[in-house]
Amino acid sequence: MSKQVLFIQGGGAGAHDEWDNKLVESLARELGPTYEISYPRMPDEADPTYAAWKAALEREIAALDDGPILIGHSLGGTILINALAEEPPDRKLSGVLLIAAPFVGAGGWPGEDITPSPELGARLPEATPIYLYHGSADDTAPFAHIDLYARAIPYALVRRLEGRNHQLNDDLAEVAADVRALA
Repeated sequence: MSKQVLFIQGGGAGAHDEWDNKLVESLARELGPTYEISYPRMPDEADPTYAAWKAALEREIAALDDGPILIGHSLGGTILINALAEEPPDRKLSGVLLIAAPFVGAGGWPGEDITPSPELGARLPEATPIYLYHGSADDTAPFAHIDLYARAIPYALVRRLEGRNHQLNDDLAEVAADVRALA
């Protein structure tokens, strides 16, 4: 039986087909055929809203078996982690991995339609491993955001990737290694 992975794209025009598809291709290459990667198109990627993406996430997660691994890139990661803290799913998660996710809250980005939780880590699904990845050459989401997440989720495993950009140079080898370890 294959292990389910749900990959949530980032926001912005063309993110699904021109940017994050390369991340999913890298992940699929690294993981091989024993992993089933779901890569849904999120609503209105050019002008994403928390409410619309949260509703889409809830539908996608509800369609998975128990024990999936959830991966969110950029704004997709920001929305994913906040949605999980707001309303944990009714199934066990094997892990949540955030790639270059902007932090919304004190010291990070303003939260237009995301209300940051000061107890973010405490509100996440219990006993779910959380991994954080951020490249030092990210010119979209400041590298310092990984430290804000690390403070908000003190038990998270942090991967600071030297010289990597917002797309981690389209190389998810470290992410795939952690996915294999979780499975």
